Amino acid sequence: MTALRAIPLWMMSIAFAVLSVAADDGWLQWDARRAEAIGKSTYVQGRVGRLFDTRLLKTERAYNYKLAATWFTPDVTRASARVIQLAERLTDDSARKLVSEIEVQDQTLVMVEIDPREGSGVIPTEWSAFLAPVTNGAVGTPVRGTQKTALRSARAASGVFRRNYDYDRFWITFPLVHEDGSPLFPTGATEAELVVRIHDREGTVRWKLPRDTTSAH
Repeated sequence: MTALRAIPLWMMSIAFAVLSVAADDGWLQWDARRAEAIGKSTYVQGRVGRLFDTRLLKTERAYNYKLAATWFTPDVTRASARVIQLAERLTDDSARKLVSEIEVQDQTLVMVEIDPREGSGVIPTEWSAFLAPVTNGAVGTPVRGTQKTALRSARAASGVFRRNYDYDRFWITFPLVHEDGSPLFPTGATEAELVVRIHDREGTVRWKLPRDTTSAH
């Protein structure tokens, strides 16, 4: 990202404190119960379209879509890796590698799961996702996500839940800095809002900004 080269150091520190990489390896000592609880902590559910939406002429489209999302904050990423480590007796270095496969310094990852409720059962290719800060109830400027199909093979990116095959899974990365160099989550932001848009229907889910997204470990 060329814009990052011109960002003042103080602004960069704000941006990356939002989703900072853990400074220690304390997560490698988590037991299975704690790792699973942390891994589930950012799982949310919603719906794209209203519950009673009906089709008009577009019979190839679903009425609406069930939506689920997991935000891979630093703690959630490490929890997912730790669950795999414990189950497979992996070394600490192997667990760290699982984290490195899905963690990028200037981006954050959300796994989006979509299930068409009725209709064709086909999820269109042109759907989009946006992530925005929320401060005192007001939604700030969003960033558009980019689908990363390569993360399908990254084991820690699957999260800690047993997969529900009714849902198709998508891995979406979002930049933590706007094109003008300002941080996605400015000082004072308390929530993050994900918007998923499919055709003319939208669905939103929100998270409280987790503790690990506002301070370094």
